[in-house]
Amino acid sequence: MIYRNAEVFIDGQFRICDFEVLDGKFAAIGNPYLPEHEDEIDLDGHYVIPGLVDVHTHGSMNADFSDGDYEGLKAMAAYLAKSGVTSFAPAGMTLPYETLAAAFASGKRLHDECPAGCARLMGIHMEGPFFSEKKKGAQNGAYLRDPDFDAFQKLYDGCGGLVRIVDVAPELPGAVEFTAKASELATVSIAHTDAAYEEAVAVLDAGATHLTHLYNAMPPIHHRKPGVIGAGSERDDVIAELICDGYHVHPSSVRMAFKLFPGRICLISDSLRCCGMPEGKYELGGQDVFLKGGVARLEDGTIAGSASNVYTCMLNAIEYGVPKETAVAAATITPAKEIGADECIGSIAVGKYADFIICNEELKPEKIVLGGKEL
Repeated sequence: MIYRNAEVFIDGQFRICDFEVLDGKFAAIGNPYLPEHEDEIDLDGHYVIPGLVDVHTHGSMNADFSDGDYEGLKAMAAYLAKSGVTSFAPAGMTLPYETLAAAFASGKRLHDECPAGCARLMGIHMEGPFFSEKKKGAQNGAYLRDPDFDAFQKLYDGCGGLVRIVDVAPELPGAVEFTAKASELATVSIAHTDAAYEEAVAVLDAGATHLTHLYNAMPPIHHRKPGVIGAGSERDDVIAELICDGYHVHPSSVRMAFKLFPGRICLISDSLRCCGMPEGKYELGGQDVFLKGGVARLEDGTIAGSASNVYTCMLNAIEYGVPKETAVAAATITPAKEIGADECIGSIAVGKYADFIICNEELKPEKIVLGGKEL
């Protein structure tokens, strides 16, 4: 099938061109046009972007990755696909290792089976348990642990190496040593931390290259205490996640983040099981969560994850003044690179999976195509 006359997002910009889909992958891209073909669709100037990638989502549709329930994980993946998020790396929680192992096993099964109509599970994000008590946020403090490489490796091996991001608080005992070893296997991210600048630098020097949900669960920027944010912003290899749901981060701080980390923002949802669900009481890591007015909070008022998907977060970023091209890259190729999957997802390029969204000029989705098949 050849798709003609579209504003296609390629190499960081939109340009009119044709593209061909064959056997579920992009087979050719016109510059701008391809030869005539018997099977053609004229997109009449519509915009086309790659399927989005979310590397930090806990749940949706009343299912949570940490449940370890395969059918629930499939429901999450189906919801994501229909939302324009065609690949993902679900995030665990601060929970017992055996609970995480069961969840990771269900993730491996979804990755291996890749059911029709479901977003592709391209990795796992191990968020916890190596966190600071002071900045645990909505994580369950009962299961916090100091960095433990042997425990991490056991979980990593148990799911066939699908853990692509692992989080750590730099101030914990053994964080530097853990980072040096774990960074050989996965992207190491600084998260849920009260670390000073110097502590963050030590872990970055050891191999960390990622910040989990920038601003949230970390010290704010201070002119005499630049902290984690200052340390990460100085390094061209550090990517910062950003929750752009309209509640976690003020629009001005969203714009600031894109300037502090130019080309290095990774939009995420950090969505919970209440995503896609009505207001009410839900569960997160053994704790009650209450969704009201679009915000999910613990009983004590602590803001938890979001009730948004990353497509909504991308549109919010654009609404806040982030250029379209910058926002699309932050939700596609940047997260794909962070989980080492950019050779097959994250952009419209020959040989990659034909996962794409046909949108209007405001990038609101009109048709979603997964593996060359319209959902």
